[in-house]
Amino acid sequence: MPELPEVENVRNGLKQLIVGKRITGARVLWPNIIKDPSVTEFKQRIEGQEIKDIRRRGKFLLFVLSRDVLISHLRMEGKYRLEGPEVPLTKHTHVIFELDSKEELRYLDVRKFGKMSLVEKADLDEHPSMRSLGPEPTDDTLETIYLIKALKKTERPVKACLLDQKIVAGIGNIYADEILYDAYIHPERKGKELNEDEIKRLRDSIISIMNRAVEKGGTTIRTYANAYGAEGSYQECLAVYGRTEEVCPRCQHTIRKIKVGQRGTHYCPQCQKAGRE
Repeated sequence: MPELPEVENVRNGLKQLIVGKRITGARVLWPNIIKDPSVTEFKQRIEGQEIKDIRRRGKFLLFVLSRDVLISHLRMEGKYRLEGPEVPLTKHTHVIFELDSKEELRYLDVRKFGKMSLVEKADLDEHPSMRSLGPEPTDDTLETIYLIKALKKTERPVKACLLDQKIVAGIGNIYADEILYDAYIHPERKGKELNEDEIKRLRDSIISIMNRAVEKGGTTIRTYANAYGAEGSYQECLAVYGRTEEVCPRCQHTIRKIKVGQRGTHYCPQCQKAGRE
């Protein structure tokens, strides 16, 4: 599933490719992609609107239009491609935005899990997709004191806390494993068990890992590619994710895989102790 670094790189590419262009029409080939409003209203409202900006909130792409905002969640394998109308559609093309540049912005999704919502700008923050999102994992927005308060009141494993978009927006399974490894924290430790020094270290690891992943263009595990069709390269930097039974790069112990909250979780038993330091 595309996580924040992948979505951020899709955003950067789309911003260069389509900002300033006007949507002259929309075709919806798989109606379930459109979450709200109705498909008929979606097509009517979006027609004629100019793409003013492309932003991101957590794992959501935000197409800022003349009047509305198009909220797009790529889910497992959603992707956007800018094509000429003469290029044949693939069987996985589900939404087509016709542009005044005589190009088409096409949404492709092998699994058809992606969702789109069209909302008025004034209502964006109150949309269910946006309303409960936690702070972005950046130095400016993720404060140590906030993270201490959020973790100290929960009995959930810290891995589950990292995946909770209400606590921090944008972190998924891959980066949660890498963050906990970087912070020397066992994924099954309860949030309330972490001391303040550990939480500060966790906060620093969240920011550094996510920043580095963005710089590397994200992680390509299956089919992720940015708006230009280029794959990310952070998979070359992964320390534990997907490396079950391989050697830990820090201590030479064997990397293990367990289930935490029904999610496959990779960690080093030597570097990430189960008890408090």
